Amino acid sequence: LQLSNTAILHQIRRDQVTDTCRANSVSSRKRSVLAPNDLKHLVVDEDHEMIYCYVPKVACTNWKRVMMVLTGRGKYSDPMEIPANEAHVSSNLKTLNQYSIPEINHRLKNYMKFLFVREPFERLVSAYRNKFTQKYNTSFHKRYGTKIVRRQRKNATQEALRKGDDVKFEEFVAYLIDPHTQREEPFNEHWQTVYSLCHPCHIHYDLIGKYETLEEDSNYILQLAGVGNYLKFPTYAKSTRTTDEMTTEFFQNISSEHQTQLYEVYKLDFLMFNYSVPSYLKLE
Repeated sequence: LQLSNTAILHQIRRDQVTDTCRANSVSSRKRSVLAPNDLKHLVVDEDHEMIYCYVPKVACTNWKRVMMVLTGRGKYSDPMEIPANEAHVSSNLKTLNQYSIPEINHRLKNYMKFLFVREPFERLVSAYRNKFTQKYNTSFHKRYGTKIVRRQRKNATQEALRKGDDVKFEEFVAYLIDPHTQREEPFNEHWQTVYSLCHPCHIHYDLIGKYETLEEDSNYILQLAGVGNYLKFPTYAKSTRTTDEMTTEFFQNISSEHQTQLYEVYKLDFLMFNYSVPSYLKLE
């Protein structure tokens, strides 16, 4: 019974995606065909015929560790023994864009495909906290911080322009909603929409896991893959993880105009994965 309830839940989630894609087909089907380059977030496990689309800031480090255990052919047995930075080395996992077109199509048609999603603004605050408030993320400060400061801060100091290590959340939001930003280059994967990273209107995912029910959903997927008896999803409560309360606080200083524009950017993720408009938003 438990299993069938879970199966029904995933069916409801799939239907929600299908309905949203259909309702927004004009805006969402800009391209009807995916190019191999669109598939670099889809991790392939040949042995268990699974495809996982990873979304940064949605437990993707742990899922990549699990995928390394699954595809490592005995090289690893405990996901948590794999250092986090090693989980993100691209050569450690095979992605779908590395296959030929017929091989891609075969796998998309026959493998079990899944992804994990999270409340969009909570994910965004999590990305901001990780990339812009941690001193060690100098590559992000240089690559994005300096650009954000230059574009969004009046009378920025020379040091701020050079280092880009003190970006305020308000400046980050202003950068995201600036039409110039999207024209210039695609969003970085840490704040790119799930819709754009995983193409759920083009790829029919069998399972949509949620960050809010991470353990149950993950272990259900491992069970379906036939490895649930020896592999459990690593669980640990991170004391620093971004919560709803924290997200509410970050949005206190964002004008209702900017909130409205930001919601538009992430609207499809909200609708597609059934997240309601946050109560703290003051939409125009």
